[in-house]
Amino acid sequence: MVLRITVGLVLTVVALAIAGRRVWWLKRLAFSGQPAPERVATVREHPGQDIESQATEVIGQRKLLKWTVPGAAHAATFWGFIVLILTIIESYGALFSRTFAIPGIGHWAFIGFIEDLFAVGVLAGIITFTVIRLRNNPHKEGRRSRFFGSHTRAAWVVLGMIFLVIATLLLYRGAQINTGVFPYSHGAFASQEVGHWLAPLGYGVNSVLEVVFLLSQIAVVMAFTVIVVYSKHLHIALAPLNVLFGRKPNALGALPPMRSNGKVLDFEEADPDTDVFGLGKIEDFSWKGMLDMGTCTECGRCQSQCPAWATGKPLSPKQVILDLRDHAFAKAPYLLASSDEEREALPDAVKKEAERPLVGTKEDNGVIDPDVLWSCTNCGACVEECPVDIEHIDHIDGMRRHQVLIESAFPVEAAGMLKNLENKGDPWGMGGNRRGDWIGELDFEIPVVDGKIDPDIEYLFWVGCAGALEDRAKKTTKAIASLLHTAGVKFAVLGPAETCTGDPARRIGNEFVFSMLAQQNIETLNEAAPKTIVASCPHCFNTIANEYPQLGGNYEVIHHTQLLARLVDQGKLTPDGKAATPEKVTYHDPCFLGRHNKVYTAPRQIMEHVPGVEAVEMHRCKERGFCCGAGGARMWMEERIGKRINTERIDEALALDPDTISTACPYCLVMLGDAVNAKKASGDAKDTLEVIDVAQLLVRSVAPVGAVLATEAGSAPVGDAAAGAATAGTDANPGPAAGGPGGPAA
Repeated sequence: MVLRITVGLVLTVVALAIAGRRVWWLKRLAFSGQPAPERVATVREHPGQDIESQATEVIGQRKLLKWTVPGAAHAATFWGFIVLILTIIESYGALFSRTFAIPGIGHWAFIGFIEDLFAVGVLAGIITFTVIRLRNNPHKEGRRSRFFGSHTRAAWVVLGMIFLVIATLLLYRGAQINTGVFPYSHGAFASQEVGHWLAPLGYGVNSVLEVVFLLSQIAVVMAFTVIVVYSKHLHIALAPLNVLFGRKPNALGALPPMRSNGKVLDFEEADPDTDVFGLGKIEDFSWKGMLDMGTCTECGRCQSQCPAWATGKPLSPKQVILDLRDHAFAKAPYLLASSDEEREALPDAVKKEAERPLVGTKEDNGVIDPDVLWSCTNCGACVEECPVDIEHIDHIDGMRRHQVLIESAFPVEAAGMLKNLENKGDPWGMGGNRRGDWIGELDFEIPVVDGKIDPDIEYLFWVGCAGALEDRAKKTTKAIASLLHTAGVKFAVLGPAETCTGDPARRIGNEFVFSMLAQQNIETLNEAAPKTIVASCPHCFNTIANEYPQLGGNYEVIHHTQLLARLVDQGKLTPDGKAATPEKVTYHDPCFLGRHNKVYTAPRQIMEHVPGVEAVEMHRCKERGFCCGAGGARMWMEERIGKRINTERIDEALALDPDTISTACPYCLVMLGDAVNAKKASGDAKDTLEVIDVAQLLVRSVAPVGAVLATEAGSAPVGDAAAGAATAGTDANPGPAAGGPGGPAA
């Protein structure tokens, strides 16, 4: 008895000392980063939300269960280890008393049954994981495996340890049954089965096995504890914390503002020599960023859904987090050193690691390659899939901010876009005078706001740069305007007073230009004081609704599909099926409307009401929709690596043989349209295939097309209001033309 108590306690003390030392080191490393007071404040202000997130994300395993088989296996393992805490208590109790039972519940047959049920569930889970890993072996599958780039050897070690935890548990419980000290008379079916196997060995051998496997159980549990804090399975402890301190927006929504030392950066007072401008070094990440790195499970779900990775580009969201984590761990002695003298005494390998640029090519020994950084479309598929709420986009765009604002290092083709935004207020440099030209192509008047909006006006229609200036997107704009006019909705536009929301600037990393444009628009909107803003571009929608509040601009904003669906539902827009032509239509979910704002139903409701439409879904749709390739300011960067993302998406659509591809975003309209045109030119798509906005799909059945696109571009404006908005004259380029992401229209 004394021997087993001594051995058990020594194993425990040694293991907890080793694990505790590692945990203390990890804590010091995390807090060597920037403070994040807003995370703590959010937790304190919204306890109900915190409880809900822990219940659904951690306990409920909501995101993991989106993938049925691996999700169920993980849930069984996770819930199993929660229940098996009871068996660990019993193991330590048995060190001191062979007849130990948990006070109050230790003899309930139901407890014994539940313990064994979940022990078997854990075994089933690890068998499932084994099969999944064998089938998705990265050494055989290469990039197709979601485990490509993961530390697979450590994963096998952990699977082995989990098996040993369950095996030693059942073996010592089986031996207890044969020596007559097992606390449950019946119910523990798995332990009883193992007891039957061991029974022929007799009482004496089972007495020895009871002690051996009891100590083995404690040894394995303690070894597993040490392995956890030294491996990717650190997520077992960190995942609940990461979920707790996550941003927890309703959807992906806004990028967080730039912060330095925990405070929002004020560009008028900020000093690049003393303030943190984006993420230029690993210590510029906040402790929440460090927590993200330590929480990564290396499951590869993010990688499997990333459009950049799927099309042969070097960006893997998982690998970004792993590279940052590995760099942080390697640089840790330098970060945690208390003096320059201590740093000078560090090994050369550590000092060399400390000198590595966070973003740089292989030749520069950079941690993150520029091609990785600039491949991101900000589509949000990685964040949507991540079961532990890692915020990949925040980190990628944080590094972009430093590269743009401090290093002036970004794709050269985007320079013109930024210059045009700063000087002309739109990505193409066409100027505000051209923003109202489309109004003159309609056969009814649209009020243009000058100062405060008329109280009778229900909606301010935010047209956006593409909607006002890009030829294909202008068709959507005119369709929306005609539908609102037909429905009797009173609306107005800002015309020349509207400028770019700043989304392309913010997403490429130029927070200064974004702030300038946003403040200009906020001043205009505050003066106009609209009741509700309806935006046709999801990027404008997301920026005004979710990002302008960071700068004091708070407005009610809806997307045009939400308004049109409401008008159809209210009977103010009634599609006519008399001349309906049957057509198969597949809908492409724009990332900034879908994942970023959870608007999935409204566009589909509109399509349901259009007579003749047979709606078919692509394999990747809604939460798992595939990007068009234009987000994250990729619209203005050429795609030089791998397959074009818009081509990949169109290939998926063409597999359904649709007559029409619909969407609800001008960026998507351009990107998908370009891909379809390329397919037509190569003979891989039928000539009649078209890409249109759902508003264009609806307007066909509500009003004659001639009433919507009444006049050709350049015809005389109708009405005084239109004339005031359509004054021409600009020294900008003559207008956007079709082209890929690197073309002027893109």
